[in-house]
Amino acid sequence: MIRKAKIGDVKHIHALLAHFAEKNLLLSRSLSELYEHLRDYKVYEKPGTNEVAGVVALSISWENLAEIRSLAVLEDQQFKGIGRRLVEHCLSEAIMLDIYRVFSLTYQPGFFEKLGFKVVDKNVLPHKIWADCVKCPKFPDCDETAVLIEL
Repeated sequence: MIRKAKIGDVKHIHALLAHFAEKNLLLSRSLSELYEHLRDYKVYEKPGTNEVAGVVALSISWENLAEIRSLAVLEDQQFKGIGRRLVEHCLSEAIMLDIYRVFSLTYQPGFFEKLGFKVVDKNVLPHKIWADCVKCPKFPDCDETAVLIEL
């Protein structure tokens, strides 16, 4: 089940993201950032449990542009279509908001390409999105790949 994240999910989301950040598969998020942007997050609950087994965020970046970020699924739940469903949930939400361009900065471009995203040069994205990047320990040597879908 995919649902909007709740306050009680934040520590689980934080642990899930930290786990994958330690493996250099995504960027970590602080607890304060998760609380501040809780409305952006959706979680996948393992059926029959209250366990957060997947997470994703849709963050509005600019007029007609949103970002999918913090996509993570527990290893034992991967390859079951959960990541795809989380991304599709975000794309549906973007359309409901009349946002038709969605991007992600990712270490897994192949996953997004299977969903219709195209690899793009980071320079095609507005400078406003780089405000978060200056807080990143990898700035200015970003090694993520930019992907974009036009809905």
